[in-house]
Amino acid sequence: MPDIALQPAHELAAAIQRRELSSRELLEHYLARVQRLNPPLNAVVTLGADAARRAADAADAALARGEIVGPLHGVPMTIKDTYQTAGMRTTCGLQAWDHVPERDAETVRRLRGAGAVIFGKTNTPALAGDWQTFNPIFGTTNNPWDTARTTGGSSGGAAAAVATGMTALELGSDIGGSIRVPSNWCGVCGHKPSWGIVPQRGHLPPPPGALATSDLGVMGPMARDVADLEMALDVLAGPAGPADVGWRLALPPARASTVRELRLALWLDDPAYPVETDVGAVLESAVAALQKAGAHFVDLPPPVALPDVVGLHQELLYPLIEPSSKLLHRAWLSANERREQLRARVGDFFREVDALLMPVAVVPAIPHDHSEPFLARTISVAGGSRSYLDLFGWVGLATVAYLPATVVPIGRTTQGLPVGVQIVGPYLEDRTTLAVGRCITQLLGGFVPPPPPPTV
Repeated sequence: MPDIALQPAHELAAAIQRRELSSRELLEHYLARVQRLNPPLNAVVTLGADAARRAADAADAALARGEIVGPLHGVPMTIKDTYQTAGMRTTCGLQAWDHVPERDAETVRRLRGAGAVIFGKTNTPALAGDWQTFNPIFGTTNNPWDTARTTGGSSGGAAAAVATGMTALELGSDIGGSIRVPSNWCGVCGHKPSWGIVPQRGHLPPPPGALATSDLGVMGPMARDVADLEMALDVLAGPAGPADVGWRLALPPARASTVRELRLALWLDDPAYPVETDVGAVLESAVAALQKAGAHFVDLPPPVALPDVVGLHQELLYPLIEPSSKLLHRAWLSANERREQLRARVGDFFREVDALLMPVAVVPAIPHDHSEPFLARTISVAGGSRSYLDLFGWVGLATVAYLPATVVPIGRTTQGLPVGVQIVGPYLEDRTTLAVGRCITQLLGGFVPPPPPPTV
């Protein structure tokens, strides 16, 4: 029988509300799993067990009075260590930012307000700036499918914790694939929301105390089940601060709810960023299953050239993450106009289809490589090696064009490494990409836990 810790968060919440188990019992179960499973993985790097126990006891007491705080009432979860978390160590993997905040990031506040019990923080690269998860404070996080490989980054600790049932749910962030790549490489579900619908305040970077909203970056959930992503997005999305006075978010419903209703386009390979054969085979198998189930595929050319997207992504991104990178304001205005032209073309594209299926990365999870300089790293492929920066190839479209993108697991390579599919949809139509993800997981089976580490 599967461990209760691997059940979807929404089912755990329902079980707590039915009084079939208590929040405190579930919390202790997760803490025990962290103690047992975390050492070879190094995914959970900070615990706040005492405060979490008090919160769980309070949730149980409230339920005894007939009070339900929200959809996550009493559900224990961890948070990526890029979010300020009141009373709990927060670092973003950088010694200069190692502190204990007095207040929560807005997203963390919303999760607590929905009833979540925050009990720990998960590892991230320094400044959340890598597709691998390691930093000088906490060290390296290992992939639960193969500890010689990376989890991906920057939400790598989050993905490993979700995959191994060390948390019910996670809060990741994504500016260059940081939710999507770890979800792909660890075999879990992740959602990169449309830019701007989930508040950024309290996320690091920028530095602690910053108030301005940054370009490109988004905050989003990671889970083992698409229904959990949907529930979490409902909690997280909406205006904050001064905007809360004057506007409300009303995301449109999904365009389709069954496989046979779907109008899908495919962009599974590209000469500029060719996908490795073993990854491509898993993607093609998933498409074949969708075709057999009655999904409708529309033959449309890609709305933009991948190299153009990657170039624009890098032009807009580097000034945000590299202190030495500069962009004059007039140059940013030019880049932003090119972005708006791209967004217009993409908008026309999605009038014909509901979602676009794409790879997440050119390769499955790669072996650890912490060599410097970052730009000189390579990734091994069947034909030799390729630039580490090829990992930009398939994540840029959704980032640059502010689009929602949902990643769900669809199978494994012949080496047993997970492969996911990236479901990209129209701006603000997050519910459509999530619905497509739900259809795909129902058809293909969805999340499969990794084998236990050798020490278990």
